[in-house]
Amino acid sequence: MAALVIAEHDNQSLKAATLNAVAAALQCSSEVDVLVAGGGVDAVAAAASQIAGVRKVIQIDAPSLADQLAEPLAAQILSIISGYSHVLAPATANGKNVLPRVAAKLDVAQLSDITKVISADTFERPIYAGNAIATVQSSDPVKVITVRTTGFDPVAATGGSASIEKVAVVDSAGKSAFVGRELTKSDRPELTAAKIIVSGGRGLGSGEKYQEIITPLADKLGAALGASRAAVDAGYVPNDYQVGQTGKIVAPQLYVAVGISGAIQHLAGMKDSKVIVAINKDPEAPIFSVADYGLVADLNTAVPELTNLLP
Repeated sequence: MAALVIAEHDNQSLKAATLNAVAAALQCSSEVDVLVAGGGVDAVAAAASQIAGVRKVIQIDAPSLADQLAEPLAAQILSIISGYSHVLAPATANGKNVLPRVAAKLDVAQLSDITKVISADTFERPIYAGNAIATVQSSDPVKVITVRTTGFDPVAATGGSASIEKVAVVDSAGKSAFVGRELTKSDRPELTAAKIIVSGGRGLGSGEKYQEIITPLADKLGAALGASRAAVDAGYVPNDYQVGQTGKIVAPQLYVAVGISGAIQHLAGMKDSKVIVAINKDPEAPIFSVADYGLVADLNTAVPELTNLLP
C-alpha cells in the first residue's frame, strides 16, 4: 500500500522538512503521495509535484485550512486515509500538533521522531535524550509517523512529475478557532534549515554578552543564531533560539557552540551536525566529547579574536 506525506508549508512555499519526510516515506513504500492542505496553495502543490519519487499530490484548498489548525487538518487527512498504510509528517511543531490527533482518531499508536526505517513495520527512534535507540515494531493497520528530519537525507526537490489532484474540503468539528499569531522577523536563515549555526550558552553570563560576542561571529559566517536551554531560561535570548531535546533539532554543516557545557538535553538536539566546534574554558565539559574541534579558552577573548580573523 501507499504512504501519505503531510506537506509542511506556509501557504506560499514548501518547507525543506517535507523532503526529509518523503525520503522516509520512500523507505516505507514505493508509492508516495503528498497532501498539500491550506489556503491558496497552488504554488505549494506545484512545488510538491516536482519532488523526486512522489506519485501524486493531493491538494485541498480552503480558507479554513490557511492557519493549519490541528482539528481541520486532521479531518482532511482522515477523509483521504483509505488506501494508505503509512502517514508521515516532519517532527516539527506542525507535525507534532496534527498527527497525534490523527492517530487517536484511527485508534492506533503513533511512532514518534523516527530516525531510521528498518522495514515497513519496524523503525528506530531515540529515547532517553538520544542516549539509547529503541527499535519499535507496529502491527497497526495504519502507521502514523513523525520523522526526525536530521535522520534522513532529503530527496531532490526537482525532477519529479507527479499529478495534482484537487479534493474538496471536508467540515471539521470546529472546536478551536485561530485567534492570532506573533511572528519573529529575522533576516537570518531559519534555525532548523541553516547550514551554519552559532549557539551561545550560560557561560556568556548575560544577554548583552550574547549580542556582543555571538552575533558578530554569526554575522561573519552568515549563520543562524542558537542557544542552550540554560541561556534561554536565563533570559539571554528568546525561546525560538533554543537547540535541544525540548527545543529544535538541528544538523547543520557547521555548529559552533560557545560557552555551552553540553548537557544531554542540548547534545540530543545538535550531535548530528556534520562539524561541531566547541569553545569552553572547562576542559572537562561534555560538549568536547562530541566536538570535532575543541578550544579550551576564555570565550571573551577567543571568540572576538576568531571573529576578527574571519574575512
